[in-house]
Amino acid sequence: MFGTSGIRGPVGETVTTELALSVGRAVGSAGYDTVVLGRDVRESGLMLADAVAAGLRECGTDVIDVGLEATPTVARAVGRYDADAGIVITASHNPATDNGIKLWTPSGKAFGPDRRDAIERRIREEDYDPSRWDELGRRRRRESARTQHAAQLREAVDLEEAPSVVVDLGNGAGGVTPTVLADLGCHVRTLNGQPDGAFPGRPSEPTRESLEALSTFVGETDADLGIAHDGDADRMMAVDETGTFVPKDALLAIFASRAAGAGDRIAAPVDTSLAVDDALAAVGASVTRTRVGDVYVAERTTEADVVFGGEPSGAWIWPEETRCPDGPLAACKLVELVASQGPLSELVDAIDRYPIRRDSIEVTDKRATMAAVTRQVDRRFDDVETLDGVRVETDTGWFLIRASGTEPVIRVTAEARAESDAKRLFETATGLVVDASAAQTREIE
Repeated sequence: MFGTSGIRGPVGETVTTELALSVGRAVGSAGYDTVVLGRDVRESGLMLADAVAAGLRECGTDVIDVGLEATPTVARAVGRYDADAGIVITASHNPATDNGIKLWTPSGKAFGPDRRDAIERRIREEDYDPSRWDELGRRRRRESARTQHAAQLREAVDLEEAPSVVVDLGNGAGGVTPTVLADLGCHVRTLNGQPDGAFPGRPSEPTRESLEALSTFVGETDADLGIAHDGDADRMMAVDETGTFVPKDALLAIFASRAAGAGDRIAAPVDTSLAVDDALAAVGASVTRTRVGDVYVAERTTEADVVFGGEPSGAWIWPEETRCPDGPLAACKLVELVASQGPLSELVDAIDRYPIRRDSIEVTDKRATMAAVTRQVDRRFDDVETLDGVRVETDTGWFLIRASGTEPVIRVTAEARAESDAKRLFETATGLVVDASAAQTREIE
């Protein structure tokens, strides 16, 4: 039900008020006495938030409603308001037709597998504990979440010179970002700054393709960089002063190599580029790889020598600040780097780039196909990691084969330091998937 990033799906089909009510009841029945509740800009958000709040209150839980806010604003508020959990109504970077529900701990981490499974079990079994009429939970509004998040962001960076920044909010909930950057002295211009759950300005997910308007605008002005968020501002991507989109792995390498020192580790998922390993090796640090999903990256940052966590998708975690991916914090950190260390294009150019290939292969049975792939890989290769899918290290590079968590596809990634090696590894990996899928089809027939 929850996947690796909470519940997500089409409103009225996967995500309904009935489901939201059940989530509220389950969380309230699981001993969470006070819950912070927030939502992003989607049209269905208030409806779903009301249903969650009703379920929580019915089972005796007090609700602190912070209203329409970025996910990191809500996640940070859980610990600050001394609550037991947080719930955000959001589908993050998904399209406007979708919505979802994500649960947070007071540390800023999303609920891990054990907590998610416990809530899902209660929903499945309808194991709820409704309160007496005179013991229902209260719902109260708090207006200070954004103000307090903004104060934390201002304290997290130090700008001697304030760059000129263009912020593309994608019509989402990340309005705290331009406010804080302006407070820090930056010249700030915004694109798609009007909150609108239909996302009329561009698709919610900040990608090279969806950020063409930002790239053009930055390239034609005197801006020092452009930054962009998704619908709930847990993600942050960037373009440099020329309007060129900053590759995701390069941005991860830039953040990681500045956060880490000798002996430190940074947490990153299994599909992370070799460029990050090389950037960290230069400062005496290393990568510890996790399953794909910010909850797994955040969990790894609880280890003493892990000083940063990031996913190439645009989720960045500084554990000394919060264990929630915080797009506005990442924006402030990147602006600080540009102000202190020079043009963003030069920071990117200093990162090694290697040939990397990615593809998705549609299959009829993800589980059976992955099982067949794993058997073949175990027979043919020595250095095999099965943390999340199947990752194979070779003398020339690596490839990863893993099932999508939301679609009937197997994702294939291959990278090497030479184009010919990347091509060969990619062909090997895709061949394994195609052969395994064909075998499953023959068995069904």
